[in-house]
Amino acid sequence: MQTITAVILAAFAGYVGAWYFGVLEGNFALLLFLATVVTGIYWLAERFYFWPQRQRAAAALEAQAIARRAELSKMGISKVDGDVTEAKTRILAQPWWLDWTAGLFPVIIGVFILRSFLFEPFKIPSGSMIPTLWVGDLILVNKFHYGLRLPVLNTKITEGTPPARGDVMVFRYPPKPSLDYIKRVVGVPGDEVAYLNKRLSINGTPLPINALPEFFDEDAMRYFPQFEETLGGQPHRLLNDPARPAFIPGADDFEFKNNCRYSVEGVVCKVPEGHYFMMGDNRDNSLDSRYWGFVPDKNIVGKAFFVWMNFGNLKRIGSFH
Repeated sequence: MQTITAVILAAFAGYVGAWYFGVLEGNFALLLFLATVVTGIYWLAERFYFWPQRQRAAAALEAQAIARRAELSKMGISKVDGDVTEAKTRILAQPWWLDWTAGLFPVIIGVFILRSFLFEPFKIPSGSMIPTLWVGDLILVNKFHYGLRLPVLNTKITEGTPPARGDVMVFRYPPKPSLDYIKRVVGVPGDEVAYLNKRLSINGTPLPINALPEFFDEDAMRYFPQFEETLGGQPHRLLNDPARPAFIPGADDFEFKNNCRYSVEGVVCKVPEGHYFMMGDNRDNSLDSRYWGFVPDKNIVGKAFFVWMNFGNLKRIGSFH
């Protein structure tokens, strides 16, 4: 078992190392699932086989010591060397290969359940959601709000609450589902979303918008016009760059692209059933549904709702809309 365990641990370490150095594209959900299964098997083996086996060995050692003392006592020898307490402790102790498998199972399954069905942490890697979310924000994503999904497969097992306009949602990037993206839900199934001349309209109605003081982007070292837009009854802030054109350059070919009409003014799209139209709050610095299309329901990961840490700015901690 020591050799088998060493091979398994080496395989896990090799996978993580290859992922870290970019040799292969890792899948943390799959890695965590496999770690849970493997350590769970070891935990069951320890509980029902290895631990009882060590207990029997320790009991046999104790019985031998008692029998030896009894024999010596018959011969009039009362003082006997050879305390077996330390030997019993060594026999009962978990070997390293169980310590690194069965011993880690309670922690790993706790992380697996928490991450798969309750809350998952994410780090904001880009500025597409500025000013709502900044680069370096560590956020929590509610995994059950939109319905529970099986880990790895992402198959929905409960209905939950349907995504609503204005939600900040994490999803699997449609052109490359191994990547997670975060954007704001702008259009739900059946909506006609128009983004023309940098003004958003839903089903022919322009969204209410108010000008706010300019926003200073520390990464770009520039001020940008900032606005407050009301979407789904909830206000949120957004940025526009007057130097960027209104038209959408370089849109990809995507499923249901015939639902969209592109022009020099922008784009108008009819959201198909079971899909969502997503946009970043940093409107002129966001690769979103305007470029790569709609997000299918099967790609949904969860609803983002809380910044739990930003090591560069502790004032960022808190909820957001």
